[in-house]
Amino acid sequence: MTYSTQTASDAVATPFAWSVRVYWEDTDAGGIVYYANYLKFFERARTEWLRACGIHQQALKLETGGMFVVSQAQINYLKSARLDDELLLTTSLTESGRASMTIHQQARLKHPDTPVLLCEATIRASWVNAAGKPTRIPQVILDKLL
Repeated sequence: MTYSTQTASDAVATPFAWSVRVYWEDTDAGGIVYYANYLKFFERARTEWLRACGIHQQALKLETGGMFVVSQAQINYLKSARLDDELLLTTSLTESGRASMTIHQQARLKHPDTPVLLCEATIRASWVNAAGKPTRIPQVILDKLL
């Protein structure tokens, strides 16, 4: 089944930005960020993006019984972040359908002149009901995101 979707030009134009510092717990024995931790950083940035849009996931789950789950992730690792680096994570909605949305995220090393792109991901987040079944994203959410 095909759904009409909204594209990036219809969605939020300016990416949401959120900073994070790299701690020991984020790194491997060599002091380099462990690859799976970028997904954790991106998860936190998406949560803060939703919060900045007025969407509080716990309250939403209690009110609607539904929640977002990651149904697909494509990630590209370009350069390594290291212990004590400060990263700038960006989040932008690129596509919104009836039951899912596609989000583009980047992790950049904060640099005084030009931030350095370290990692980027395309995340598909699907809305599921309390039974875990995909269902329509509530209009109240779409109204806040689009």
